[in-house]
Amino acid sequence: MEKIYVFGHRNPDTDSVTAAITLSYLKKKQGYNAVPVILSSINKETAYALNYFKVKEPMFLNDVKLKVKDLDYSKGYMAPTDISVYEAYKKMEQEGISKIPIVDKNKKILGIVSMKDIAEECLSGDYSKIETYYKNIMATIEGQKILKYDNIIKGRLITPGYRSTTFINEVELNENDIIITGNRHSIIEYAVKSKVKLIVLTNGQEINKEWLELAKTNKVNIIKTNYSTLDTIKKFNFCNNVETIINTVKIHTVNENDDLSEFISSAEKMKYTYYPIVDNNKHCLGIIKFANVGYHNRKKVILVDHNSYEQSAVGLNESDILEIIDHHNISNIGTTHPINFRNMPVGSTNTIIYLMYKENNIKIPKDMAGLMLSGILSDTLILNSPTTTNIDKDAVNNLSRIAKVDYKKYGFDMISAGTKLTGKTKEEILYTDFKKYPTDEGLIGLGQIYTTNIDEINKEQAEYIKMLNSVTKMNEYKFIAFFVTDIIKSGTYVYYSDGAKDILEKAFNTEMEQGTYLPGVLSRKMQILPSILDIID
Repeated sequence: MEKIYVFGHRNPDTDSVTAAITLSYLKKKQGYNAVPVILSSINKETAYALNYFKVKEPMFLNDVKLKVKDLDYSKGYMAPTDISVYEAYKKMEQEGISKIPIVDKNKKILGIVSMKDIAEECLSGDYSKIETYYKNIMATIEGQKILKYDNIIKGRLITPGYRSTTFINEVELNENDIIITGNRHSIIEYAVKSKVKLIVLTNGQEINKEWLELAKTNKVNIIKTNYSTLDTIKKFNFCNNVETIINTVKIHTVNENDDLSEFISSAEKMKYTYYPIVDNNKHCLGIIKFANVGYHNRKKVILVDHNSYEQSAVGLNESDILEIIDHHNISNIGTTHPINFRNMPVGSTNTIIYLMYKENNIKIPKDMAGLMLSGILSDTLILNSPTTTNIDKDAVNNLSRIAKVDYKKYGFDMISAGTKLTGKTKEEILYTDFKKYPTDEGLIGLGQIYTTNIDEINKEQAEYIKMLNSVTKMNEYKFIAFFVTDIIKSGTYVYYSDGAKDILEKAFNTEMEQGTYLPGVLSRKMQILPSILDIID
């Protein structure tokens, strides 16, 4: 079943992470292979919630860009060194691919063999010698094992074409010779007595008991085939190990984790038809025909707690968005086909997911209830934010009962755990919950943190402002504003980069300086962002 990645926005907060987990659980109950992922590291508050309810942190997903591994390529298409030229040819014929990677026992690529290489071997190869395995001869000539003593068969290939007496008198056989013959009893006897490496009996020829016993004594390998002598000879050169014609020049591999766009750009310059695909350890995975790169499997994704490209995974435009569950204003994401888009004016994405559990009659286990509760309490500041609705309150009451916690105490402990700034750099604090917003006048950045100790910020105010200006300039923002919400006082202090003062004064209808306190301002979504956008747009 195809995997579906469920994730929230970059710099994920508790609502975003827990929504990805709880929605994935619901989807799995509905029969989907949904996997929760995060786009960057989780904060302390989220870690507290996950640890409290003993839920594993989602795996990290770097991006959803199309990778080489998303291509519809010939997986597992390769050949070991010990197969015959004939077997390599059959593999290529069956797959309709004119080249095949040759690998060692660890699947490391040693070289390439092509139809052209085989053709050249047939036209100009040395037919007087053979170097292969017993099993390869058996497979190529559809042989029947009579006697086997050696795995490796290497030596001079001889096909008696004149009178037996003349052959016996003029040709001296040795222990590495391979004899192909039909009903030539005296030659068979001569070969057995000479202790040759291998006798190939054509036309279904039998060997008498006396010579068979002598062959056993002399350890002569014997194979019987129903092919004629002529047909056996024609096939015999194909018995050679494929490694005898391997091409070790011009091997251009591509890593499965390479961006598809980068691979296409490179391949268009090199202009090769086929490219072996390898993993990070250089193990061969298969081969891709460049003409087939248009056939690929886009990653299937579900977005929670956001609906804008700027806040989402890198390469989102290269994925298939199946569904969006969010409680923010509708932004700029577009799709090529209709999707399930659920957007509600509630305090938390988890509130919507709670309703989805109820609507689909999915029982909510204790850990999922705890995570949904955590997301709602975080986003509504324990139901004190102006974004809080009666639906949020109803969800909190029911979920706290299932999770068996006092939501007020648990919520305060969780948020307090997340407000500890010790050990964090100023940039880490800024990006704890930071979002980008495109406007008519350019990109703006709004960061928000919650704290119970505003003095931790105020005492280093100058350094924070310096950092805001640096980040603004480096990333070409119109401005950045940093909102520090005091949980105890139920208000927010604002810090900003150059160019933001006039806009902030108009937005909040107050004289603005660094560290200005905005009483009652708690919600970025309902109080901060709309006020700023009203001025800019």
